[in-house]
Amino acid sequence: MTLEIITSDSLGPLRHGFFTRRGGASSGVFSGLNCGSGSSDQSEIVAINRSRVAEAMQVPNAHLVGLHQVHSAKVEIVDGPGTTPRPQADAMVTDTPGVALGVLTADCQPVLFADPDAGIIGAAHAGWRGALDGILEATIDAMVELGAEREEITAVIGPSISQRAYEVGPEFLETFLVEDPQYARFFVNGADDKFHFDLPGFGLHRLRSAGVTAEWTRHCTYSDPDRFYSYRRATHAHEADYGRLISVIRL
Repeated sequence: MTLEIITSDSLGPLRHGFFTRRGGASSGVFSGLNCGSGSSDQSEIVAINRSRVAEAMQVPNAHLVGLHQVHSAKVEIVDGPGTTPRPQADAMVTDTPGVALGVLTADCQPVLFADPDAGIIGAAHAGWRGALDGILEATIDAMVELGAEREEITAVIGPSISQRAYEVGPEFLETFLVEDPQYARFFVNGADDKFHFDLPGFGLHRLRSAGVTAEWTRHCTYSDPDRFYSYRRATHAHEADYGRLISVIRL
């Protein structure tokens, strides 16, 4: 099966893509294009999947750069091939041609950034914790430091868990309200004392408030098991592990 790659016209001429799970070599609960080396999938199979992604992005395997993602607000500036061990961070920026920035997700937001005229790109993994702590703004700031113009940056949120599938408890809501009571607008009432959180909506708010153009591809990871991995769906199904999607951009 060939790879399925979701792209956005807003990222213009830059080679990029939010890869679905289709077209990979993994099997079982990982069936498809599992690119998560931190999963319990066979490492050699994950390497095959990542090599297919690198080929699609037209870069050598070593130039598909990744991170040890830790739900932080830390950004790495990348100027060459990836290193081992991978740095602990949740976003990367670069102005180096031929380097592909890849982030892994399975419900969290993958966000790809670009200022094509300045020749500067970024990629971020933004779950609720990272988004609340400022990973999106930190990525934008790092791009500006490299020479990007804030008003020329476009950010695209890829497949993420949608509000209807993201049920949370009252303590989760309280964490956001402590930061800003206005964040209540990203929650709707659910069953009993539960709420539903709009993660992509919150991401769009933070991005636009930071002064960049932003959009969401409007794909829900939880609701489409044929195309996307989902941590929450795997948890509800009592599966032992789950695959990781990859989203990539390069100059």
